Amino acid sequence: MLLDKTSDLVAALAPGARVLGLDVGSKTVGVAISDPALRIASPLETLPRGKFAALAAKLLAIVDERGAGGLVLGWPVNMDGSEGPRCQATRQFAQNLLGLRDLPIAFWDERMSTAAVQRMLVDEMDTTRKRRAELVDKLAAAYILQGALDHFGHQGLAR
Repeated sequence: MLLDKTSDLVAALAPGARVLGLDVGSKTVGVAISDPALRIASPLETLPRGKFAALAAKLLAIVDERGAGGLVLGWPVNMDGSEGPRCQATRQFAQNLLGLRDLPIAFWDERMSTAAVQRMLVDEMDTTRKRRAELVDKLAAAYILQGALDHFGHQGLAR
């Protein structure tokens, strides 16, 4: 089910269930996971886009392996807050996943997430361009998920 408010995700989760965070791009999908207390996001991996069936099978396997009960997808709104083609593509991605499994899915504003992660990798970690390319999507997923988890904490919803 697509949720209207991100904060509704916590109520839709089974006790102890984690949340999977996704940064859905045109070439890759960054994946991150929360802890069971819904306080800390950790990057997992970056999956190549390609055939949707193969990607969805891998994502649902991660959901099962990691005990995830819901998803937070980065919501790629424009800087002025309007929705563009990337929002439509992300919404369709979520709908396609829901066609395979009914999971609560919420969206989280991802503006500046990739830029923030890249800045951290350059300024603080002095990583090479090649290494940044390997890390940026899964770290962006963790950044997006951490924003949602922090929101849960501020709302008194974290466990």
